[in-house]
Amino acid sequence: MKRTWWKEAVVYQVYWRSFFDTDGDGYGDLEGVIQKMDYIKKLGADVIWLNPIYESPDLDNGYDISDYRSVMKKAGTMETWERLLNEAHSRGLKLIMDLVVNHTSDQHPWFIESRSSKDNPKRDWYIWKDAVNGREPNNWRSYFSPSVWELDEKTDQYYMHSFAVQQPDLNWENPEVREEIYSMMKFWLDKGIDGFRMDVINLLAKQKGFPDSDHPENIDYLGNNPGIHDYLQEMNEKVLRHYDAMTVGEIPFVTPEDGLKYVGEDRHELNTLFHFQVADDMPSWDMLRYKEIQQTWYDGLHEKGWNSQFLNNHDHTRQVTRYGNDKEYRIESAKLLAAMVHTLPGMPYIFQGEEIGMTGVRFDTIGEYHDIAMKNKYEEETSKGRDPQEVLHELQPLSRDNSRTPMQWNSSENAGFSEGKPWLNMNPNYKEINVENALNDPNSVFYFYQKLISLRKEHDVMVYGDYKDLSEGDANLYIYSRSLNGVTWLIMLNHSDEPSSFSLPASLTVNEDNLILGNYTAISGQNVLQPHEARIYQL
Repeated sequence: MKRTWWKEAVVYQVYWRSFFDTDGDGYGDLEGVIQKMDYIKKLGADVIWLNPIYESPDLDNGYDISDYRSVMKKAGTMETWERLLNEAHSRGLKLIMDLVVNHTSDQHPWFIESRSSKDNPKRDWYIWKDAVNGREPNNWRSYFSPSVWELDEKTDQYYMHSFAVQQPDLNWENPEVREEIYSMMKFWLDKGIDGFRMDVINLLAKQKGFPDSDHPENIDYLGNNPGIHDYLQEMNEKVLRHYDAMTVGEIPFVTPEDGLKYVGEDRHELNTLFHFQVADDMPSWDMLRYKEIQQTWYDGLHEKGWNSQFLNNHDHTRQVTRYGNDKEYRIESAKLLAAMVHTLPGMPYIFQGEEIGMTGVRFDTIGEYHDIAMKNKYEEETSKGRDPQEVLHELQPLSRDNSRTPMQWNSSENAGFSEGKPWLNMNPNYKEINVENALNDPNSVFYFYQKLISLRKEHDVMVYGDYKDLSEGDANLYIYSRSLNGVTWLIMLNHSDEPSSFSLPASLTVNEDNLILGNYTAISGQNVLQPHEARIYQL
């Protein structure tokens, strides 16, 4: 397994509209990222992943792009973006950008042309189909609505949208589309960015013939279809291999076996991927399932490809709320989850705010939510006559707005995020949970993250070490080792609200002198872990 800078990196995701607002319009902006960059550097992260900043009607928070080569006014200007890149590089930070090429906005000039007439030269840049028996071409669901098809009355054909109606899918079978995308990728890489996080990149290839699905509610037919690897190998050949760029593909519905096809080092496609077996298969914590997922991905990629580790992002509820205990053990739990993500095989991703233990939120009314997926689902369910409060209660735990509430910088109004009215309401707990408090407390979650990241930089075993689960079958304890060149680290985690006792194999002995990092100030008993206790030993 060859060594590379990106395997050794820790990525910090900046959801800029919720990061820091400098002009008082209630939205974070690129200037805000520049002003808070020293904070990211202090934490110790190596790479900033910036969510989409491109020109957009902003219906889906920037994932509906109307111009790939310009910056949306909410975010700032191209000049500000260029300064941001320079400021990052001057601090030794790298910058990766979102690449959203499965779909565009319906306001993109390409789509405006495409829908203007059936014989427009760009008609075939998108996916158009005739009605079948007077209705949609097939029974596929989209992520955000009951059908992937929308009738365009002017031309009496349907176009495909895997997401919102206003996000038509590009036709990747058309070589002109692919060449235009590759040209756009070079535009940003030539400006000096360090790579791409590739939005739903496995959805580019569609099923031949667009057949009906026996299980339309599953929507896995949208991804991993024949032809996808041809597209990615072509993208690598024409663009990626000419740059020292990091690529991480967002790849839903993928198994380790399929995952290796995307990231195998002999395949010349992507460097690493996000799979969603945790985020999609585990609505709440399930230790046995989690260990099984870690083991199968480790076995599937070991010595052949590279994995990513994350428990939350801009689409998934904050980890300490969803997978930990965000009440009486919030601090211990946040540290335990951090220890786990940063010591398992693969690249750790930090979503802004998790490093201070920010929590998910529950708004009282649907009107306070902005998440288009949630709002569409709410409308769909209430239109069936269901009780609106019951539907709201059902959708709240996994709403994407749980992770999108603005960053909590201090205890002043709006948590120091904005002098205007924030685009999304603040989490009311900001007076207690904020960056200022974290930086003033030497035992805060922030400094625990900082230590984990610096350990990773100093000890190759955390990056390249072999992994062995020593706690198979235990529903509370996760105990595993990482070993490299005669060095072995032992990670011990009690992911529960009760103390848990453990016994180690006879070949392993630990004592307090070997403890590198723990989230309790004192070790209570040699063979007992306290609730949400995490320990890292060097043997």
